[in-house]
Amino acid sequence: MTADPSTGPSTGPGTDSAGAAEDFVFGRTQAEREEILLPELQQLTEHHRANCAGYDRILGALGIKPGGAGGTIAELPWLPVRLFKHHDLASIPPDEIFKTLTSSGTTGAEVSRIHLDKAAAGDQTRALSRTLQAVLGKQRLPMLMVDTPSVVKDRRSFSARGAGVLGMAGFGRDHTYVLDAEGRPDPEAVRAFLAAHGDAPFLVFGFTFMVWQYLYEVAAEHRLDLSQGILVHSGGWKKLADRAVDNAEFRARFAADTGLTRIHNYYGMVEQIGTVFVEGPDGDALYCPDFADVVVRDPRTWREQPVGTPGVIEVVSTLPKSYPGHVLLTEDLGVVHGIDDGHWPGKRFSVLGRLPRAEARGCSDTYAESAAGPAEAASADPQGEQAA
Repeated sequence: MTADPSTGPSTGPGTDSAGAAEDFVFGRTQAEREEILLPELQQLTEHHRANCAGYDRILGALGIKPGGAGGTIAELPWLPVRLFKHHDLASIPPDEIFKTLTSSGTTGAEVSRIHLDKAAAGDQTRALSRTLQAVLGKQRLPMLMVDTPSVVKDRRSFSARGAGVLGMAGFGRDHTYVLDAEGRPDPEAVRAFLAAHGDAPFLVFGFTFMVWQYLYEVAAEHRLDLSQGILVHSGGWKKLADRAVDNAEFRARFAADTGLTRIHNYYGMVEQIGTVFVEGPDGDALYCPDFADVVVRDPRTWREQPVGTPGVIEVVSTLPKSYPGHVLLTEDLGVVHGIDDGHWPGKRFSVLGRLPRAEARGCSDTYAESAAGPAEAASADPQGEQAA
């Protein structure tokens, strides 16, 4: 049955694509993924086209006719993720907005604003839960949060960091924050947590640079035993580059100095909230959940790169229904290492770093006028655009 674009696709993470009947969401081969996800993504494209005027203008400017959304996942039209920093793209009316998420950024920097209705918020929560259960199990464990409690104060409008902390908090219990309300390390709080829970499995969550600076360094200095922990972390390695810490060094030092060996990095972004790509048990690469995929593109031709050749990462997910974020070109460089040849099936890949700022801007410049519409584009200040 064909879904009515005005009401959205009939399938999604709450039904077929995230596997309601199966809890494990790292089970599909790449061929199965393409067969199941492609029609859902095509329906999503038509849904967003019917409900988001800016998205419709973009596809029209690209010469894509209704119903012509691509014959493979790699052929689907993508949006540059930066577009959400400049344009308010939503496929729901304003009075249906339940929650607005913002991306991370330095003071004064532009941030993405992602609008969710109640259904979309529920979808992303359920999908994230099923994804992380693959490494955490179903039991809620005592939890160390490598952050400060003040990061989750405003529950209607979160930063990406606050949304990440609050989203992960539901997977644990007896939460203890590693930093106090002023953002200072609190080794005594960690010591008390370990005295109560350290002899059985417990969960640790934080952003990568904070985990290193505020958990690893404190634990190593105070000789704290983290051997029963399961660490889930994200955020990339850029802020640790000056300390010569990469993924291998991170894992090795934690194992040697704290006993912590169960470590899972993940990759995700607020512009595709609820979709995370998780490091497998071997620590060798990131894997796609069954309702998502990645495409690595040549930054000159935008064609899909072969296995082993680096390029720009495109993330694909059936989750975004309240805004057109189902196919997004990121500003990250990555490489697919293999397909159906790792611990889990599907593509396994790594994130290599960020695109240079100028190149990232170039990816989205040609979309800006289409998204804004002729009147808004004509009134834009080109000098201000270049200086931003």
